[in-house]
Amino acid sequence: LFDGVYPFYPQQRKAAVFDISAIIVIVVFLTLACSFLLIIPGIRGRARLYWTLRILFSLFMGVVIVLVQFTGDWETGWVQANTSYKSFSPVQVNVDIGLHIGLAGVNVTLRGNPVNQINETINYNEHFPWNFGVDYDHSYNEGLKKGLPRPILYVAEKFSTQSPCAVHRQYRIAGHYASAMLWVAFCTWIISNILFSMPVLVYGGYMFLVTGSFVIFSLLSFSTVRNSPMCLIQIGTSTLHVAYGGSFWLTLAIGLLCFVVGITIVAMHHLNLDLLKTFFDLHEDKAEEYQEMSEVFINPHFMNKGL
Repeated sequence: LFDGVYPFYPQQRKAAVFDISAIIVIVVFLTLACSFLLIIPGIRGRARLYWTLRILFSLFMGVVIVLVQFTGDWETGWVQANTSYKSFSPVQVNVDIGLHIGLAGVNVTLRGNPVNQINETINYNEHFPWNFGVDYDHSYNEGLKKGLPRPILYVAEKFSTQSPCAVHRQYRIAGHYASAMLWVAFCTWIISNILFSMPVLVYGGYMFLVTGSFVIFSLLSFSTVRNSPMCLIQIGTSTLHVAYGGSFWLTLAIGLLCFVVGITIVAMHHLNLDLLKTFFDLHEDKAEEYQEMSEVFINPHFMNKGL
């Protein structure tokens, strides 16, 4: 005891809402979208609508591919339980305990029901990273030194390297390879946009198929953790179960959408090239390419010299 109280936080920490990296990604892509929208009024006719759809749709796919790498809800789970709040204390509190697993670490949320109990504000969100170059056990030991609430330490201990659950290595490697696949997908997304602007439409469609393939590979990489049995997280009389979260399903939707767009562009290239060129605002260029000259002026001097 320290002055008659347990050595916990002198002030309650506010639960985290957004990750700083995620905010930076959103701001960058919103800036790009606003910049493109500023030049849209200079485009005439139906091409303005086509440009708007292509730009916003492509930027949405790009921001999702990058953003999901910094989110923490690839797997999520919640449970409500009555449990002890502090170690070596018999006092029970009613809390909601949330587990949010991302590619780079795990977040454990503790929220009181109600928030104010036993003369304290119970509202925590602690992050324990496991990406390469970061020691998860060190973060867990720092939490022990801080005196984090017992439910948070109990859940975080399940993912430590010393835990009998032995899931730390699986989650760490699966998250690493899933992140690598998404970065490759982001690179192929950039290449596909370059091919569309050159324009080489059919190859841009093929590159969209490659982008969708790498997105699906990232999901397969992360889902390999399901091959390892997960220890039961028993809190009081309740059990905390995890399931695929919003980031996983959003990534799956983007991967399937890449396949749909790629297949559509390739099919239109072979079945209706004029419609595809119209959508990409290339129909006028084709008309000018095949336009016949109405008059031909011949210099008699060069004609006689040639003869």
